[in-house]
Amino acid sequence: MPGYVKKSLIQFGHKLEENLKQNQPFPHTPIKYGAKKQYAKEPKQPPPLDARNKKFIQKVCGKLLFLARAVDSTLLTPISAIAAQCAEPTEETMKQTKQLLDYIASQEEAVITYNKSSMILAVHSDASYLSKPKARSRAGGHFFLSHDTDNPPNNGAILNIAHIIKHVMSSATEAELAALYIMAREAVYIRIILQEMGHKQPPTPIQTDNAMAEGVINSKITPKRTKAMDMRFHWLRDRECQEQFRFYWRPGKTNYADYWTKHHLPSHHVNMRKEFLTPAVVIEMLKMNKSTVARAA
Repeated sequence: MPGYVKKSLIQFGHKLEENLKQNQPFPHTPIKYGAKKQYAKEPKQPPPLDARNKKFIQKVCGKLLFLARAVDSTLLTPISAIAAQCAEPTEETMKQTKQLLDYIASQEEAVITYNKSSMILAVHSDASYLSKPKARSRAGGHFFLSHDTDNPPNNGAILNIAHIIKHVMSSATEAELAALYIMAREAVYIRIILQEMGHKQPPTPIQTDNAMAEGVINSKITPKRTKAMDMRFHWLRDRECQEQFRFYWRPGKTNYADYWTKHHLPSHHVNMRKEFLTPAVVIEMLKMNKSTVARAA
């Protein structure tokens, strides 16, 4: 979407400060290494915003959500966090919105590259437990088209999800099961679309990095469950029995969905952005290659 970011910045009257490069779209919670207990963040009461500034934040979220859904999925988690505050925004919300605008102004034009594949849907699912205010958890998902293998190789995303789970989860396993349930529901209609297009689908592989959740679904473990957890558990197991899905475990560092479950350090954003979006230098090299081939012909 060439020029979309530039037009958006002009629309919102936002200029990046000189010599500033913002690689973090949203503030992260600092890690306290060696802490024996993790305490909930103390709630702050910054001054509320007036109606004009509230409308400004809502416009920014709406404008950038289109870009995030279409191309730049790195914006999904910060937009979700800001949008959750839009009903009663504060000065802190405005500060976060300005940081997001600094981020898009600092980054290269977002481009997704799709590699040739067998058009087999694959999904990565993850959750962060109690990472949001009011004891809420966040679910993240990465959907892509790949090959029919045990561990499908990554490709350009056809859908990414950054979703705050509405209900309070009683454990990390329940949060992971809720995330798997959310991703599997989305995968159902994508499977139907692909099959209608003539691309036969095997059981869709869904990767999780939580061994307990994978064990529960694949009947390796039988834990005590709440009723809400019980419903998701049976729904996922039934769909697997119908051969719609195949749930498997892989280590967390290989799970791309982790990116959309929390707010990260700037260095992590820099490293992961090139996993989902094509760097400008690669595009320039491809253009040079194409022109060289054209001249040789």
